[in-house]
Amino acid sequence: MSSQRQRHLSVGLPRRLLALVALLASTACADDAAKQPDASASGTLGKSLEYLSFATDDEANSTEIFAKASPAVVFVTSSELRRNRFTFNVTEVPRGAGSGFIWSEDGLVVTNFHVVAGADRLEVTIGDLGDFKAEVVGVAPERDLAVLRLIDPPENLTVLPLGDSSELSVGRKVLAIGNPFGLDTTLTVGVVSALDREIQSPSNRRIRGVIQTDAAINPGNSGGPLLNSMGQLVGVNTAIYSPSGGSAGIGFAIPVNMVREVVPQLIAYGKMLRPILGVELASDRWTRRYGVEGVAIVRVLRGLPASEAGLMGAQAGPRGEVRLGDIITHIDDEPIRSSDDYLAALEKHNIGDTVRLRTRRGDRVLEFDITLSESR
Repeated sequence: MSSQRQRHLSVGLPRRLLALVALLASTACADDAAKQPDASASGTLGKSLEYLSFATDDEANSTEIFAKASPAVVFVTSSELRRNRFTFNVTEVPRGAGSGFIWSEDGLVVTNFHVVAGADRLEVTIGDLGDFKAEVVGVAPERDLAVLRLIDPPENLTVLPLGDSSELSVGRKVLAIGNPFGLDTTLTVGVVSALDREIQSPSNRRIRGVIQTDAAINPGNSGGPLLNSMGQLVGVNTAIYSPSGGSAGIGFAIPVNMVREVVPQLIAYGKMLRPILGVELASDRWTRRYGVEGVAIVRVLRGLPASEAGLMGAQAGPRGEVRLGDIITHIDDEPIRSSDDYLAALEKHNIGDTVRLRTRRGDRVLEFDITLSESR
């Protein structure tokens, strides 16, 4: 009996010791677990810290450009004054809104002509600097460009560096900053989809050499900058092609090289200085109606180059019929088929340049060398 009891005691003691050791071990593990952060939480925190400090080269480029360029982008709002036909009271009503950008530190702003057309009052919002009254300095409807001046500009305005649109190629990255649908300082990114496009200006003239991009451009982006991957201005966003009125991935921008030529003229003279011959042309509708190949001269203005060169306008015959004079068919060997072709050919030259004009007068083909004059 004593040996059997001893056997039970000898077996029971190790079991009790093992149970005690297991209990102590589990308690220690629980304490260690309480001291260690949760594995899933630690993983999430690690990922957050890693993402905040990580950016692809393209992301870093986009964020850097936006940070530097966005202070130069402005929100342009226009309003007009209307008189009530019954009370004759004059009220100010909103007319439209668009974008623009600071051109110079003295408060000049570039935007689209169609953003400010018909406005009686203009207001420009510059980020956190506030709202400023503005006035029109000059407009070029044929290029859909306008220059505004802030009446009381703030100090230390940010000015965008100018790029070279001739260096663009299809596939290069571009960024558009503007205020689509009134959502201020919005960035969209895309590529140059095509070059040398043509769009119609508010004056129905064709704007040639336009940049096409798939960067989202919506109503309100008009007048905002199109930037290259160096943050340089390469275009002014002006139009979209969209059946719905929203972005369809086809946007257009006026190339900065054209802006470089036009804006200084608008600042100095309030308009584009166009070299002229000194003639009045028949309308394109009349030209098409009568199947005339070229542009017919209706009248030659006295004292201007065309008159001095001997060009002839239309004349009345003895029975009251119209007898055509010179019909311009070529300028510097470039075919002329419309008044837009005529103006575009002249705009390639400066005042004082000499152009070779080819005309058809009855059955004869004539050529004239004419020195271009300044528009009056």
